[in-house]
Amino acid sequence: MAAVGARLFPTVLFSRRSVEKLNSNQISTVTPRLAVSADQILTFPAESHGVVEKEKDKKVLEEKEKRWISGWNEYLEQSKELIGADGGPPRWFSPLECASQLDNSPLLLFLPGIDGVGLGLISHHQKLGRIFDIWCFHIPVADRTSFTDIVKIVERTVKSEYQRSPNRPIYLVGESLGACVALAVAALNPNIDLVLILANPATSFSRSNLQLLTPLLEALPDPLSPGLPNILRSMAGESLRRVLDNVVQGLPLQNTTGELVKDLTTFSLSLPVLADILPKETLEWKLHMLKSASAYAQSRLYAIKAQTLILCSGNDQLLPSQQEGERLLNLLPKSKCALRKFDDSGHFLFLEGSVDLVTIIKGTSYYRRGKYHDYASDFIPPTPDEARKIIESNSLFNLVASAVMLSTLEDGTIVKGLAGIPSEGPVLFVGYHMLLGLEKIPLVSRIFLERNILIRGIAHPMMFMRSKTGKMPEISSYDNFRIMGAVPVAPANFFKLFSSKAHMLLYPGGMREALHRKGEEYKLFWPEQSEFVRMAARFGAKIVPFGAVGEDDLGQVVFDYDDLVKIPYFRTEIESLTSEVTQLRGDAAGEVANQPVHMPLILPKVPGRFYYYFGKPLETKGRKQELRDKEKSHEFYLQVKSEVERCIDYLKVKRENDPYRSIGARLLYQVTHGFESEVPTFEI
Repeated sequence: MAAVGARLFPTVLFSRRSVEKLNSNQISTVTPRLAVSADQILTFPAESHGVVEKEKDKKVLEEKEKRWISGWNEYLEQSKELIGADGGPPRWFSPLECASQLDNSPLLLFLPGIDGVGLGLISHHQKLGRIFDIWCFHIPVADRTSFTDIVKIVERTVKSEYQRSPNRPIYLVGESLGACVALAVAALNPNIDLVLILANPATSFSRSNLQLLTPLLEALPDPLSPGLPNILRSMAGESLRRVLDNVVQGLPLQNTTGELVKDLTTFSLSLPVLADILPKETLEWKLHMLKSASAYAQSRLYAIKAQTLILCSGNDQLLPSQQEGERLLNLLPKSKCALRKFDDSGHFLFLEGSVDLVTIIKGTSYYRRGKYHDYASDFIPPTPDEARKIIESNSLFNLVASAVMLSTLEDGTIVKGLAGIPSEGPVLFVGYHMLLGLEKIPLVSRIFLERNILIRGIAHPMMFMRSKTGKMPEISSYDNFRIMGAVPVAPANFFKLFSSKAHMLLYPGGMREALHRKGEEYKLFWPEQSEFVRMAARFGAKIVPFGAVGEDDLGQVVFDYDDLVKIPYFRTEIESLTSEVTQLRGDAAGEVANQPVHMPLILPKVPGRFYYYFGKPLETKGRKQELRDKEKSHEFYLQVKSEVERCIDYLKVKRENDPYRSIGARLLYQVTHGFESEVPTFEI
């Protein structure tokens, strides 16, 4: 692997001098945001991005295990450079390959767990470095700085950076012990704009199995300690996960002392350098520190105002992390706190190949460079791996839908495929919202895969707000939409997306159309007045009207809103849910303003097929003054609506001639011609 340089520097010596980067035995000067005040130069291999794959069979599970072990091995190998004899104080270091590629990138301070090394994000450095300036905190093995003094060190850095850039947030990413440090600093500095990302916070220490280790270490014979690094070295091939999971079993101490001592010894020795990172005396010190850190942070939770993201593992053998995550979620400010669960992950979350911190930050909309998250300027497009993962998660639905897509060229010719989609933005796709909005999945996937165009969906605000009562779908279920660029509907977001020449997707019928009643298939519920024409004309955007049909080939509404409100229980639930979400178009007239939140009862059918027809793009360029007139704007609006209805009618007629409309005919075709083959459809 290619190597790049990094330096350690004491926390007491900050300046804005240039940082030297070691490369091919030559020194070149770069100017990121770090200072240098130590001579030791470390090397960090470039990151190898893992690909998250679905766990379909044993082979994939084994591959996931390999990635987990690979992350640990990388961490342990690089830790050797940091844990040598060093009597220095805690300090910051930065991997120099992480020089940010974005303007005005925020500072990210990583606060390590009980190990103190500071390399817990080693698998994420390269990707994080594209959007953050990263500093990692290192606590030398022999250091005995107290928890409160560590908090002061971090706080001093935070205050210094805040004074330098008061309009930019500072991210504190802490795992276990480091999460307690982050909480403490946030509590002491409520007026500084901090974003906390807490992985398995050790605020649950008093309820954890780690408490068992303190009396065990005190009882551990001293002769064992000096020999720990040299015993059982041959166990390197054993599964690290199996060893870690056996460290603490939570069994009665008096019955299991011998076994736990054995497990502790095995734990320390089967990992090549862990015994050097946490020798007996250091581990004892860190466990006492955890106890005081937990109590300190717990007592100050009331003072925290920072935006906080809690990441908790369901298979954490050291701390009751998921229970603690739920508890913190209820104690911290509700409007600023979010929780994400990783049911199959262990305590060392960031070293697992299936966890990507940047993707998590994107999905939660926690990346910002100013006081508030800007859905246009702060948006980071999905990487090919991220997009592929999301598209693959919908592969079964895309297979069942087997979408047929037609588009219209500039001369009016209808063609199969997406050749008629404009490549250059701004472009606004305006169409019909199928039942439950299912048409979005094939639409966004196909346009991205075939044309490499990312569609920014204009979505209901409920997809961006945490549920107050817990009755709404978990906000985490919408993370993939946010990664793919969805934004809440708002005039300011329209303006910003048009300004950035984006491709946007708008459904004027909104929730009323997506949750329509029985017998309302393919009926448009649009506002009476134009909502988007003048904004589009201001930026000379192309408007692409489109129709989509096929919902009636997948299911049939048998119990709709009108049926549900007749039952007192369901009526009360609907009123409760509707009052919880942001109400749109409250001042609109007509049925479009009637948008109660409910879930109709849908009877599944033998799957048919989805059909899309993108009409000829309508130009607004050069018509800015003309379309400022309300009457002209309304005429154009009605033209768009008429085109959408025409596209729907066209598809409803043409699909009757599709010999492969039923899933049975399509499967038979693919069995004969190969499952990668494109299934034909009707003639245009």
